[in-house]
Amino acid sequence: MPEFDFAILGAGAIGSIIGGHLARAGHSVVMLARGARAAYLEEHGITLRGLAGFTTRVRTLRDPRSLRSAGTLIVATKTPGTAEALRPLQDAQLDVALSIQNGPLKNELLTQAFGGKRVLGALADTSGELLPGGEVLFTRNVNIYVGELGGGASERAQRIACALDGSGVRAAATAEIQTLEWSKFCGWVGLMSLAVTTRAPTWRFLADPDSALLLVRLVRETGRLARALGIGLSDRAVLPAASLCAATEADAVALVQQLGADYRVNAPEHRMSALHDVEAGRPLEVNETLGYACERAQDLKLELPLLECFRRLIAAIDRTRRDAFVPSAR
Repeated sequence: MPEFDFAILGAGAIGSIIGGHLARAGHSVVMLARGARAAYLEEHGITLRGLAGFTTRVRTLRDPRSLRSAGTLIVATKTPGTAEALRPLQDAQLDVALSIQNGPLKNELLTQAFGGKRVLGALADTSGELLPGGEVLFTRNVNIYVGELGGGASERAQRIACALDGSGVRAAATAEIQTLEWSKFCGWVGLMSLAVTTRAPTWRFLADPDSALLLVRLVRETGRLARALGIGLSDRAVLPAASLCAATEADAVALVQQLGADYRVNAPEHRMSALHDVEAGRPLEVNETLGYACERAQDLKLELPLLECFRRLIAAIDRTRRDAFVPSAR
């Protein structure tokens, strides 16, 4: 038997939401965390506010090399440094590993670390915010999809989805995880890009006509990449990517603005995690997401000028806000 039912790599907002719910539901859970976050969890446990309000104790490991075995590893860290974060876990006995990180690169990194047979695809239309005091504000609970990368139904994907859903984090198994992951990625590229550049809550930039137009064009460019890779799109992941790509531009913009109105009513506090990162001075997920898409497009000789523009702009924002100013020599 594995030492733990679930090991959660990353104890930020989404990792804490998942780990806290699973632990409260009676599953054996370990949070792989470090530094101040590990110290907080050891002293206080996981505290959620917002869509769910509770505090639960949870086991914490500061050194991932001490994890001997787990039924399921869920990677919930930010994408920068993922390969390095996975390396200490390669000797652990894991039944299955999945990542709810942003972008398709995550599955490639998991496969390199653990082998393709132990990797499931996953995506999260679930979000929250790690508050300065250590609590987590749970702001969005739509769905976590889990499925086999090669397609088709499987008992293990169903089992993991049922455990998550039964704990209070909405989840479902799917036979089309690649389509859904790329559909989410198309929407996420637009959402992340506008969140970082406008610094606005989600509903505001969705409702604004100019930012809605830019978001639509970013979704469509990323959709062109998905089609070039032979991957279909769906409306069932974060944004209705298939409809945004198929509609006239004017209709697509109107659809995004309606989504903004819906967010204003149903999730007025929702802010993209990238905006949290900007405000906290953390690295932005640009090279592993937008950069990955631009590299795949280049390999296919596919021109995606707006996506390339935002990749460079957000990379510049990332560098200039974090690098120390060094006066030029005179």
